[in-house]
Amino acid sequence: MNEACRFGIEEEYFLSDAGSRGIVRKVSPAFIKVAQKQFPDEVQREMLQSQIEVATPVCDSMDQARRSLMALRTGLAGLALEHDMLLLACGTHPSAAWSRQRATDASRYDTLMRDLQMLGSRNQLCGLHVHVEVKDEDERIRLMARIMPFLPLLLALSTSSPFWQGRRTGLMGYRLAAYGELPRTGLPELFTDPDDYRAYIETMVAAGAIRDASYIWWAIRPSDKHPTLELRIADSCTRLEDTLAIAALYRCLVRHLLRRPTLNADLTAASRAIAAENLWRAQRYGIHGGLVDAESRSMRGVPGLLDDLVAELAEDAAALGCRPELDACRQIAGAGTSADVQLAVYEEARTREGGQAAGLSAVVDWIASETRLDRPGWDLEEARRRGAA
Repeated sequence: MNEACRFGIEEEYFLSDAGSRGIVRKVSPAFIKVAQKQFPDEVQREMLQSQIEVATPVCDSMDQARRSLMALRTGLAGLALEHDMLLLACGTHPSAAWSRQRATDASRYDTLMRDLQMLGSRNQLCGLHVHVEVKDEDERIRLMARIMPFLPLLLALSTSSPFWQGRRTGLMGYRLAAYGELPRTGLPELFTDPDDYRAYIETMVAAGAIRDASYIWWAIRPSDKHPTLELRIADSCTRLEDTLAIAALYRCLVRHLLRRPTLNADLTAASRAIAAENLWRAQRYGIHGGLVDAESRSMRGVPGLLDDLVAELAEDAAALGCRPELDACRQIAGAGTSADVQLAVYEEARTREGGQAAGLSAVVDWIASETRLDRPGWDLEEARRRGAA
């Protein structure tokens, strides 16, 4: 097995007003300039001005990815605070109103906003994307289908979007529900073979429906720019260790499927429908609800499913140096996701301080603290004083 499964991680963040805790409607050009000067290859604008994206370099190890993301999170959080903003890693902003959003001025985003109309403004969502290198194009396309049954588990572990427009949604991962408004999202189709997939892309481009394959926004897709299979199902993870754990689990899954070419090679329409049901259950319950297990034809809890999967991936985790991160996945399944903590923080603050607004502000504060890794000298109280000044 010669696959190194090199990888890269992309995280999307919200920019929140440090005083009001609400979303930033218009980002200061000075902040963007200094951020891109400090991180010229890692920081990119997103479709809405209230969002920003970072990308690690191509990584060979989890430690390399950890160092890169630590520098990006702490560096950007510090720069954001200097411009009276907080950096938030979460799937949805707890209190932001989509109707107040402004699009980023860029030709690609102008085209998208004209096409998507109101749905573009409602795309106030942040995700975690993980690219794993698979050099053979046909193999990438086949793996897109074969990994599908595992996607709900990855979503369940990443849930960080229990709020929308200042309200509890009742879902642990609302982001995917909102994202599903857009075209060409959700699970990919079960293409008969790589040529069938390429025929679909070529037809869509020739007809003028899309410019290229980057306008396909499925939960998993072959990258249009890199020789990678791109995971797109996960919410943006508030805690850095959760990001690394999910990236490692995905990386091990790709390697595992590569060395076992018959595993999930015969998926059917029923297989895809079961995966779709499990995606809903992951959105609704996070780690707390069961997922349909096709093999046993029963409902199984996330911790048990994860234990079995981690055991099955032991050889891959050892080969890729990912054992600590897979253990961290089990800790998430046992202790809770960002969504669990957000809801606990909200209820405690709402009860103690007597109101929904206080609860939502406390959630924003917790997300900001976790995102910035609590670097000494960056005090949220200072952010509050600036906002009140």
